[in-house]
Amino acid sequence: MSAPRVLHLITGLGTGGAEHQLRLLIKHMPAPVVSEVVTLTNPGPVTDALRADGVPVSCLGMRGNRDLAALPRLVRLIRRGRYDLVHTHLYRACVYGRLAARLAGVRAVVATEHSLGEGQIEGRPLTAGARALYLASERLGGATIAVSDSVARRLADWGVRPSRIRVVANGIDAGRFAFDPAARAAERSRLGLAPDAHVVGGVGRLVPGKRFDALVRGFAEVAGELPAARLLLVGDGPERERLRLLAEDCGVADRTVWAGAAGADRLPGLLAAMDLFVSPSEDEAFGLAVVEALAAGLPVRQVTCPAVDDLPPGEAPGARRIGGTGVSLVAEIATEIATAAVPASVVREEGPRPVAVAAGPVRVSGSVSDSVPVGPAPAPPSSAPAGRLPVPPAVRRYDIAHTARQVKALYDTLLDEASHGCPG
Repeated sequence: MSAPRVLHLITGLGTGGAEHQLRLLIKHMPAPVVSEVVTLTNPGPVTDALRADGVPVSCLGMRGNRDLAALPRLVRLIRRGRYDLVHTHLYRACVYGRLAARLAGVRAVVATEHSLGEGQIEGRPLTAGARALYLASERLGGATIAVSDSVARRLADWGVRPSRIRVVANGIDAGRFAFDPAARAAERSRLGLAPDAHVVGGVGRLVPGKRFDALVRGFAEVAGELPAARLLLVGDGPERERLRLLAEDCGVADRTVWAGAAGADRLPGLLAAMDLFVSPSEDEAFGLAVVEALAAGLPVRQVTCPAVDDLPPGEAPGARRIGGTGVSLVAEIATEIATAAVPASVVREEGPRPVAVAAGPVRVSGSVSDSVPVGPAPAPPSSAPAGRLPVPPAVRRYDIAHTARQVKALYDTLLDEASHGCPG
C-alpha cells in the first residue's frame, strides 16, 4: 500500500503556536505519510521553515473571511493533489477546508482545534454566528482534535458530539529547550542584557488577550527597588506600539527589551536568557509557551494554562498560578517578580537562584486525558544547572513524538473507515 497523501490546510503561517505546532507535527510524523501544506493567506516565516524541511507549501491567496471565490479554487487544488486525507488547522481553514474536502471527494477529514478559549477563538470574541458556522462545518469532518482536556470540554459545551472529539495534546521537542549557558550568554549579548541582569520574560503574540500590559505594569511597580531587573518580551503584534508607550508612561522603557517575533530556532536561547517566566493571559487553549519555559528549567507564573492546570498536582512544581484581574493581577505579578529577584552580586557569583516554590501548585479540577502517556513519570533529576529548576514530569507528557504517533493512529482509523464506506 502506498503512503497516504495528507494535505494540511491552515489559515496562515505566521509565528503563532499553531503554525509552529504544525511544523513539528509534520517533522515527527511516523512514516509512511506524504505531507503537503496549503495556507489560505499570510505565507509567513513558518513557510520558509517548512520548505527548508522539504515540505511543499503553497498559498491560496485568500483575501478575507468572506472571500467565497477561494472555495472553488481550494476544491480544484484538493482534487489535483489526489489527497487521501485533509487535516485542517485554525477556524477559517476548518470552515472552508472541511467543505472543500467533501466537495473534492475526500472522505477522510480531520480538524485540530488549537485556539478555542472560554470567551474567544483565535483572539476574537465568540458569537452565535461563529458558533453556528463552526458546528455546521464540523459535521463535515470525521473527527475534531482538541489540544487539551479544557478545549475538549469547551467543544462539547458548544455542541460538538463527544464521540467526535479526540484529545491529542500539543507537543514540544523538549531536548531543544534544555538550558545552555552559552546560548544564554550569546542571547544576552545580542539583546544588550548584562550578565548580572535578572530577566523577567513573556512570550506570545502582542494582542490584547495576552494581557502583557499587566506584565509591564507589574514590572514597573517593583523596578525601582530592583536595579538589576529587566523585562524581556518575545513576540510581535498589533499591541506592540501601545505596550511600548505604556512602558514609557510607567518609566521602564529603558528597562524593557523587545525581542520581536522569534522563530523556533531562536526561542530556546531567548528562554535561556530569562530567569522568571510570566504568562498573564487569562484565556488559553493549551499554553504552549508555559510548557516550553518549564522545559527550559524556568520558574513559571501563569494566570491560566490548561497544559498544566489539567494535570494532577505536583506534575509541574515550578509553575504556580496567579489570579485576579486589573489592579489585583498587576499587584500579584509585582509580588512574584520581587520574590524571584536576587541581588546582582549573588547572580554574578552563583547564577540566579530558582524561585522558592510553594509545597505544591494551586490545586485545580481537571483530568488527565487519555492522550497523555500514563504510568509513573520518571523522577526529576536531583540537580539542575545553576539558576534553573529540574525539568518537571509535566514536560515528559508533552513529547512531540508521542503527539505525532497519536495523530498518525487517528489518520489510520479515518482512512480505514473511508475505505469501508463508513460515514464521517
